[in-house]
Amino acid sequence: MAAINKYIPFAFIYFFVNAVALPFGLTYTTLLAPLFYVWILLVRKKEVLLPFLIILLPFFIMHYTTGVDLQSYGISLLNMTGVYIFCQAFYTFLKTCSDVEKILHYVLVVNFIFCLVAIPFYFSPYHHWFWMEQNISSGLADTRRLRLLTYEPSYYALLFTPVFLFFLLQYLFRQNRLPGGVLLVMLFLPFVLSFSTGVIGCLLLSGLLTWVIYFNRLTRLRRVLNGLIITGFSMLTAGIMLFFFFRDNPLFLRLSNVFLGRDTSARGRTDEAFLLAHKILQTGNEYWGIGWGQLKWVGEDLIRSFYLYYENTPVAIPNAAAETLVILGWTGFITRIGLEIILFFLTRVWTSYFRLLLFFFMFFYQFAGSFITNGAEYVIWILAFTNVFPQFGVKQGSRPATPLWPPREG
Repeated sequence: MAAINKYIPFAFIYFFVNAVALPFGLTYTTLLAPLFYVWILLVRKKEVLLPFLIILLPFFIMHYTTGVDLQSYGISLLNMTGVYIFCQAFYTFLKTCSDVEKILHYVLVVNFIFCLVAIPFYFSPYHHWFWMEQNISSGLADTRRLRLLTYEPSYYALLFTPVFLFFLLQYLFRQNRLPGGVLLVMLFLPFVLSFSTGVIGCLLLSGLLTWVIYFNRLTRLRRVLNGLIITGFSMLTAGIMLFFFFRDNPLFLRLSNVFLGRDTSARGRTDEAFLLAHKILQTGNEYWGIGWGQLKWVGEDLIRSFYLYYENTPVAIPNAAAETLVILGWTGFITRIGLEIILFFLTRVWTSYFRLLLFFFMFFYQFAGSFITNGAEYVIWILAFTNVFPQFGVKQGSRPATPLWPPREG
């Protein structure tokens, strides 16, 4: 138990207060990078930073010869280095912690409590403490979405995704003794309140692909089959009821806007992100990109004029793949996708339902959101490429001999 307790404060920081009172893109887990680096050296007795810097050296040489603002470049690269060290620390944690499941359960319970606390604030003048009010789509002005203490609702939903998939698989494979209804409410409530269609859509797509690939294995499991039938029937019934009695509800409005191309959030995170990336790249080196921290020098005016932003509105490209393309050019973009594919086969991702779901989810989501220094994204990639939970192995069967959590009394 002592080995678990010492990690809980870091888990709390990462999931719940990692960005509180910090500028966008900066987190406490990044600021703790020096401490993590020393811990990695002590535990693994292996230098992990030098290979990262060697890989980035060709990019630095090309960016420097092209001409960059060195101060912005150095600050941004330092932030990325901190994120990399955190990722190495997370991987080290997975390899040294003997009971990651209980930490996930702690996160699940605390998150559910926070959700319940946040709901009354929705109706109060202090809603901005936990909710973000946005004009997310045509006809949906000033929509409040749950973000808790994070940057934004989509980031909060992304943080929760591994926890959601872990306990959903436990539910489907009967590996958890919590009442099914209670567990499902704890899992789905955060996504309903965050209203993040990007995360939800990628989850549905990854679940569908995993089910198609392992159709026979999964469909013969009674709870999986019942879940598919009940979910399909419930969605159909709810859709019919909403269509006939509440046709102007926010869900229908946003979904219709997404399909019609009128959803400002969806457009900004997908096609417009790549459109702007292409235009910005044309001003510099398309093969090596504009460099770390150079967006405000190279692409800021272009982005402001495209969206008609106010002068003090911060600019960004809210798409991890498109931002990689801008910063590191086609070389970095192809390296990113190629590395994901290589690791997919090298680590045999398809041998685990959990890892396969995470891989599909993150592969799709990198084209629909996130950003290049997003630690939550890399946590999902690391979980996809690391066999931390063998109980979800495809060859394990429908369930282990005894449920994993909670432990029996006595």
